[in-house]
Amino acid sequence: MKTFIIGISGVTNGGKTTLAKNLQKHLPNCCVISQDDFFKPESEIEIDENGFLQYDVLEALNMEKMMSTISSWIESPSHSLVSTDQGNAEEIPILIIEGFLLFNYKPLDTIWNRSYFLTIPYEECKKRRSTRVYKPPDPPGYFDGHVWPMYLKHRREMEDITWEIVYLDGTKSEEELFSQVSARNSIKMESTKSFLG
Repeated sequence: MKTFIIGISGVTNGGKTTLAKNLQKHLPNCCVISQDDFFKPESEIEIDENGFLQYDVLEALNMEKMMSTISSWIESPSHSLVSTDQGNAEEIPILIIEGFLLFNYKPLDTIWNRSYFLTIPYEECKKRRSTRVYKPPDPPGYFDGHVWPMYLKHRREMEDITWEIVYLDGTKSEEELFSQVSARNSIKMESTKSFLG
């Protein structure tokens, strides 16, 4: 069965989940998989020399389980996940995968039909992060000592990527980002075919 897979990655608190949910609301026959759902238990997360839990690395994620979930959807998109609606036979199933380390994981390289990466400046990212509640909570110095350095490292790794990634300004409003992605893909909300065209 023909499918269409969109990757939405980017910096922490950049608006990935919000954009994915907004797209899901307007696209027929659409499911979302969030990378955040695949974090390992805290007891399995490594600690660096500064005492910081190493959450912002691929090793903190159960990527095998995530790949299995994605593979199950590809094999049977109408049965494996909850979608916005049941769709009809003419609508191509769409999967949106959102997460902070999608494009740094080689086994995912070949699945993308569209790839987006949300960026926001350091100060805005730090401000947004400070308003979020995490479990476990960020200790003092965690953003500067782990989160932001890991983001910069992973961003540099993406320089070798050969497929097209569209970079989005995460400081824009939800509506602007949705419109930008919609326009780029020629999304007509009443027709999946227009989205894929």
